[in-house]
Amino acid sequence: MPWDHHAEQLLRDLAPQVLGVVVRRFRDFSAAEDAVQEALVAAAQQWPREGVPEHPRAWLIQVASRRMTDHQRSEIARRRRENDATLLFDPFAAEPVSEDQDDTLLLFFMCCHPALSPASAIALTLRAVGGLTTAELARAFLVPEATMAQRISRAKNGIIASGVPFSLPTEKERAERLRMVLHVLYLIFNEGYTASAGPELQRSDLSQEAIRLARAVRHLLPEDAEVAGLLALMLLTDARRSARCGEGGELIPLTQQDRSLWDREQISEGTALLTGALSKGAVGAYQLQAAIAALHDEAARAEDTDWPQILALYDLLSRMSDNPMVILNRAVALAMVDGPEAGLAALQALDGDERLKGHYRLEAVRAHLLELAGDAAGAIVQYRIAAGRTGSIPERNYLTTQAARLREKIAEKSSGPVDSAGPDSMCK
Repeated sequence: MPWDHHAEQLLRDLAPQVLGVVVRRFRDFSAAEDAVQEALVAAAQQWPREGVPEHPRAWLIQVASRRMTDHQRSEIARRRRENDATLLFDPFAAEPVSEDQDDTLLLFFMCCHPALSPASAIALTLRAVGGLTTAELARAFLVPEATMAQRISRAKNGIIASGVPFSLPTEKERAERLRMVLHVLYLIFNEGYTASAGPELQRSDLSQEAIRLARAVRHLLPEDAEVAGLLALMLLTDARRSARCGEGGELIPLTQQDRSLWDREQISEGTALLTGALSKGAVGAYQLQAAIAALHDEAARAEDTDWPQILALYDLLSRMSDNPMVILNRAVALAMVDGPEAGLAALQALDGDERLKGHYRLEAVRAHLLELAGDAAGAIVQYRIAAGRTGSIPERNYLTTQAARLREKIAEKSSGPVDSAGPDSMCK
């Protein structure tokens, strides 16, 4: 097999599987990660010259295990020299490990342990399972490399402190761990689809990595409806990526997007996944969100959107969770069905909600609904507040532009009658 892009992708796909085996065998997450990285470097140097081995996964496991054995011997010898009776785990007493077993799911469960904060779980998952370097993670999340390194180190220490063995969780633990895995992937995708800060609206590297990892979990758990629902949600949402930005990187709201640019193959795949998931019976939150995304994608024009059905789905979602973003999005759907006043009344439930304190979305949605209701002056105030609270430059520019457009509209109206412009949706 010649060395090419496919061989490089093979290394990336095998990395979490190899790391899972080595961690389970030697029970040392940090050292195992270093050993696997050394094995990957060795492969990148040798395979282009000698060709990809017949069993590349076994090759990587063997090289990484040798590195770990050397490391353990060195540590044991050092501790013996220090006359310390407490030795490290003996690699020669390790339980037999099948090299054919795929430990990727176990690695997901380890990285997404409930004891870790979401930020730590995201960093560790992208590092250990996704294969991103510390420098790449730092660039993606706009933090110094030293800060990201500390975050990863704290996550590893948190795993050690938890004392949780690297083994399959019980049935009860598995459901909790899987929820965390899916939540972490959801957060990674959302950050990639709409960056929380910086000059770019989207970070496609993050959203594409979330989709890749979701596919990996789907491969490992093909019968899980919520796993399929999350992957469907990602695909149906990401299908609009090419239409969300103008040539200058400016935000284009959903109502104004060129829908011919939407990725129809992704929409078809996402719809098929969703249909299969819904047929399994129990419907979860990711399936409902995917169904909402599908309704948006199915509309040939913005005015064809089935808002009553979307509102009904948000009603179901709000019964499952008190997530403020669900309440926020439901208010938009309610406004599209029953009028902006109804939507504005629904937003009052979020006033004073500490979870949205300082977040721009509440003011942005309120500004949009005030504009729909004909209160241009009130909308301007809210657009300005929202613009001051977002760290995303494209979103800030969009919100500022909306306020400026309304100011011009008021000025024109005061000097004589003008044609009224249609409202812009805050949906993206």
